[in-house]
Amino acid sequence: MSLTTSELSDSELSTRAIITSGASKRKRRGPNRPPVVTGLLLGILCIVMLSPFIWMALSVTKPTDVAFSNPPVFWDYEPTLQAFVNLWETTYFADYLVNTLVVAVVSTVLALVIGIPAAYALSRFPSYVSALLLVLALIFRALPRFSVVLPMYDISRALGIYDTTFALAIALVAINQPFTIWLLRNFFAEIPRELDEAAMIDGCTRIGMLRRVMIPLMGPGILTAGIFVFLFAFQEYLTALVLTDTSSKTVPVFIATQLGQTLPMLQQAGAASMLLTIPVFVIAFIAQKYLVAGLSDGAVKG
Repeated sequence: MSLTTSELSDSELSTRAIITSGASKRKRRGPNRPPVVTGLLLGILCIVMLSPFIWMALSVTKPTDVAFSNPPVFWDYEPTLQAFVNLWETTYFADYLVNTLVVAVVSTVLALVIGIPAAYALSRFPSYVSALLLVLALIFRALPRFSVVLPMYDISRALGIYDTTFALAIALVAINQPFTIWLLRNFFAEIPRELDEAAMIDGCTRIGMLRRVMIPLMGPGILTAGIFVFLFAFQEYLTALVLTDTSSKTVPVFIATQLGQTLPMLQQAGAASMLLTIPVFVIAFIAQKYLVAGLSDGAVKG
């Protein structure tokens, strides 16, 4: 029995659709085969990048004589936490850790309090002045750190606030503020301006609209900026080295002073490095989606 021309065309179309669908499925399945190799390569890369941290973790859990033996001993030893015990009992590490946390928290809060209204104004009132301010902020951020920190040292000495957590926090606010403003401005730029107009029609002032409408919408952006600024301040070394001496010393400066000393002190520096690194890993793991959002959305749009 012969098929009509229309029936043949419909049959051919159906057959071609099935073939095309099968081919597209094969194409979609094709890229799913290499992930085993890709995952293996990424795993090796992660191990290579984490190898210094792994080596440090092994070194601080060994007895001192075993930790610095030659050739090195990898597994055949009895783990111990004596380096951490000595760190807490024979040094002022607890005070340095408190100083580090206070400086990081204060600088983060001040950076957000200043950066949120500044970023909102720069995103809602574009002009030559705002563009110039953004460029100047970027240039200030790109300057060599010593060219910024040394004048801060003279100023803190003149004001009598040298070697205080307040002076260090203010300095870190100034250093990290350009990054905060740029990041928050790009997040603000993603919010439609119609929301501003609707809020002002309902009777909100600029400040009231910023507090009641913009800040709730900017929750992820503010959290992202706060996490970045906190991590920058928590790990800052050069600024803390120049602006502190003894009473306001932070953990990164303490670690540097332990290097080149006796072997037990060197092992204590490794223990302090681990205690400084673990919170960074925890924060980055918990807030990874906000960090990725800050790098991929707010950081490239505007």
